[in-house]
Amino acid sequence: MRKSWSIFMTDVKNISRNWVAAVLIAGLIFLPSLYAWFNIYATWDPYGKTSHLPVAVVNEDIGADVRGEHIDVGEQLVDTLEGNRDMDWQFTTRTRAMERIEYGDYFAVLIIPQDFSEKLSSVISDRPEKAEIDYYVNEKINSIAPKITEKGASVIVDRVSRQFISTVNGVIFDQFNQLGIELQHDMPDIEKFENYIFDMEEQLPHIHDLLKSTTRDAVSAQDLIHKAQKKMPTAKQSIADGLTTVNHTLSFLDNAKARLNEIAPKVKSDLQRASVISKETNEFLGKVNNVKLDFTEIDRVKEQLDAKMTETIQNVGSVEADLRWLQDVASNEELPNAERQERLQKAIDKTTNLQNLLEEAQTKANSLNGLVEGKQQQLKQTLADLEQLSENATVRLDQFLDEYKNTIEPTVFAETARSQKTLQQAKSLLTSIQSTVPEVERILASTSKHITEGTELSEKALNEYPYIADRVGKLADKIRTIQGETDINEIIQLLRNDPQAERSFFEEPILLNENKLFPIENYGTGMTPFYTVLAIWVGCLLLISLLATDVENVDGMSSRHIYAGRLFTFLAIGLLQTLIVTVGDLIILGVHAKDPVWFIVFGLFISTVFMIFVYTLVSLFGDVGKALAIIMLVLQIAGSGGTYPVALLPRFFQWINPGLPFTYAIDLMREAVGGIVWQRVITDVTFLLITGIIFLLIGIFLKKIVNRKTHQLLRKSRESGLFH
Repeated sequence: MRKSWSIFMTDVKNISRNWVAAVLIAGLIFLPSLYAWFNIYATWDPYGKTSHLPVAVVNEDIGADVRGEHIDVGEQLVDTLEGNRDMDWQFTTRTRAMERIEYGDYFAVLIIPQDFSEKLSSVISDRPEKAEIDYYVNEKINSIAPKITEKGASVIVDRVSRQFISTVNGVIFDQFNQLGIELQHDMPDIEKFENYIFDMEEQLPHIHDLLKSTTRDAVSAQDLIHKAQKKMPTAKQSIADGLTTVNHTLSFLDNAKARLNEIAPKVKSDLQRASVISKETNEFLGKVNNVKLDFTEIDRVKEQLDAKMTETIQNVGSVEADLRWLQDVASNEELPNAERQERLQKAIDKTTNLQNLLEEAQTKANSLNGLVEGKQQQLKQTLADLEQLSENATVRLDQFLDEYKNTIEPTVFAETARSQKTLQQAKSLLTSIQSTVPEVERILASTSKHITEGTELSEKALNEYPYIADRVGKLADKIRTIQGETDINEIIQLLRNDPQAERSFFEEPILLNENKLFPIENYGTGMTPFYTVLAIWVGCLLLISLLATDVENVDGMSSRHIYAGRLFTFLAIGLLQTLIVTVGDLIILGVHAKDPVWFIVFGLFISTVFMIFVYTLVSLFGDVGKALAIIMLVLQIAGSGGTYPVALLPRFFQWINPGLPFTYAIDLMREAVGGIVWQRVITDVTFLLITGIIFLLIGIFLKKIVNRKTHQLLRKSRESGLFH
């Protein structure tokens, strides 16, 4: 170890005494840091300067009319982009845009076609069409710029889509809200409708029976109407005949009334005269009964009595004849009065009895002829009987006269007037009926037509009954199912949401709640581990390119001493390189590392491992080792996952990734920048430490053996004059 250390100290003295060597070493120390710093700074925030990328926008949209309102989405999009600084938006024509993108002045062109608004508005039609934006990109200019502009175009499409969706959904949910209000207002009617459906379902069999009965009744009614129509001529004739009869009866009653007015005084006069004669006869008989009569006187008395009795009988007979005439008049009326006929019949019976009584008295009077002298007593008895009969007749005549004046005559006149009134009403009724006959005929005809139509409708309803019953049953079942599965009040509450809140929701239905476990400030900070590790490896390559790995003119030094002694020199310069790179990342560039001290420590550890790895290759294999170190650099840049995730790399690089030192070195530096997970640190350090130890042991124990072979190859290659 002392001999190896003496080699290292000799190298330090030589560098310090030779200013050229010192300058070269200083350059080698600082050069890797420049490589890292420039790359990190260049990638510090590339997406923060997208506003410098010129992208053309061509608006050819002519707008569209939707329900009487003109909309122009293209113009609205242009207005939005004018205030947007994500890219350098250039608003121009299609011709100029296409010319300049081909030349490379524009990285991309967005063209809004003229039917853009029209297609967007087709969402309310039966066949909605998707709106399109034409996107042109010149990928020849730069490989990254198209990805950035494509992202910008996608953002525009996404923004328009979100605005469109939010607007449409705002309108839809506004309608839903109105629908919810109307549903809530109409809930009683909805419940009534549900009950109506259930009632209808329950009543359908009865309705079916009712329809059948109605159809039968309609047919019967039609028959009755037809019969009535056939009877109408007879009814019209009957009404006419009735009017004729009523008019005839009224005329008869008028005549009868006039006749009554004419005979009424005569009847009373006859009755009064009969009463007077009866009284006179009675008085006469009284006188006769009180004197002694001879046959001559008896004959005279008999003649006087016979004359008076005959006159009285005639007067009573005349009254009876008048009463029988009144009875005939009453019986000939259209509506005879039973009470009046009964009274007239009683009056006739009384006049008949009175007439019989008078005739009996006359017979008694005539019997006076048979009486002779010696029968004075019998004569007186006869006269007395005759007087009694006459008195009875007188009394009955007076009673009948009173009854005629107080009862019979007023009743006859009253009943006659009533009959006239009744007949007048009957005449008015028949006249009214006669006037309504045409209307009845019209109504019968109209009713017949309507019944025919109703019968047809009833029959049609009967024919449609199975379909209606089936549909009503299914509807009732569906309502019951809905009631079992869904609460309409919940639907109303769902519909009655805030339209603005719903619009905002559908404009951005999902919010990305980003939680950064290991936050990285910017892209440059994220790329710092990769470029720092790369700079450390590049520093190793620079050293092995300019510095010799072997020591000349050393006596008593073995290959191991030379390997270890010159390794100390390489490690010292490499650690200085790494210290400048890591400290410069933190201080000069301002990289924000979560654990800056560990960032430096891990860098120094990685530099040690890398230097052992590269130095061992060159120390053992010479120029071949240099080539191997460069190949390892190329493989590790592509396969370590420093820029792209390993999962995105080709299968070969995914296969070699676990065996590359870069893989663990970059991950170790990322732990220091983002936040340390010690389990990962242990894994990374373990792999690197094992790698370093393996190559250190190879160098110590195999350098002499390998160098014998490589020196022969080296001499042979120098003979060509192309290699040094």
